[in-house]
Amino acid sequence: MTDYSLFLMRQLSIGEAGVTAILGYCVVFFGLILLMCVLCCTGSYFSSRDTKKETESARTAKGVQNNAVPVQTAVKTSEPAPGSAGHVKLYDVPDREAVLIMAIVADKMQKPLNELHFISIREVKDK
Repeated sequence: MTDYSLFLMRQLSIGEAGVTAILGYCVVFFGLILLMCVLCCTGSYFSSRDTKKETESARTAKGVQNNAVPVQTAVKTSEPAPGSAGHVKLYDVPDREAVLIMAIVADKMQKPLNELHFISIREVKDK
C-alpha cells in the first residue's frame, strides 16, 4: 500500500474531523453565497433593463401625445355632459380661472375630469 492509501484508511481524531467538517461547510456556504450574488446581479440587470424600456416608451408616448393636434368642438346644450357632476359654486373666481384650476387638479390626479366632483372654488385672500 502507498502512503496516500494509508492516510485515507487511518482514523481521524476529533480535532481533525472537526476541521474537515468546518472546511466542508465553508466550501458549501461559499458556493451558495456566490450563487446568490450571481442571481441578485442578474435580477437587478433585467429589472433595470425593463425600467429603462418603460421610461423610453413613456417618453415616446408623451412625445406623440404632445405632437397631437387638439380638436375642439363647441357644443352648447342645456343638459350637462354625461358623467358631469353638476354645478360648481364660484366665490370671487372668474370662470376661466375655475376651469384652469379644475383642469390642473384633474391632470395632477391623473383622472378624467368627469370623474371628479367639485363643490366650490374660493379664492384665498390675505388679511
